[in-house]
Amino acid sequence: MYRIVEATASQPDVIALIAELDRYQAALYPAESNHLLDLASLPDETLILRKILHLDQAVGCGAVVLNHDGSGEMKRVFIDPTHRGQQLGEKLIAALEQAAAGRACHTLRLETGIEQHAAVKLYQRCGYQIRDAFAPYQPDPLSIFMEKALR
Repeated sequence: MYRIVEATASQPDVIALIAELDRYQAALYPAESNHLLDLASLPDETLILRKILHLDQAVGCGAVVLNHDGSGEMKRVFIDPTHRGQQLGEKLIAALEQAAAGRACHTLRLETGIEQHAAVKLYQRCGYQIRDAFAPYQPDPLSIFMEKALR
């Protein structure tokens, strides 16, 4: 059975999942196209973080970084490969969106890579649409930028 719960960036299981995600992305893209963010460096009031537990083991995570303008950026969405194919990504994104909307966030944006086909399809299934680069990003041929209005 899977559960989605609140998390913090300092939890060892979250740190391990993010390290696995970083290794995966480092193998796909050069450093200048890896837009990695240290979630632990963010103020608590700007961060929404969730993890997926399976039998009390963390198998996925994702975050939203809230901006002062009512928008947010989805970051660090990752599901352990052995637990994919069970709609956990859709459930995690829905939980993040609900939490963001509850914090007065009206729009979510994200950046993902062109080689992450499953991630792009997941975001599209969840209603995200491709858009131009948004601040602080610059156009990058290895990046795909997406957005969804929450209200």
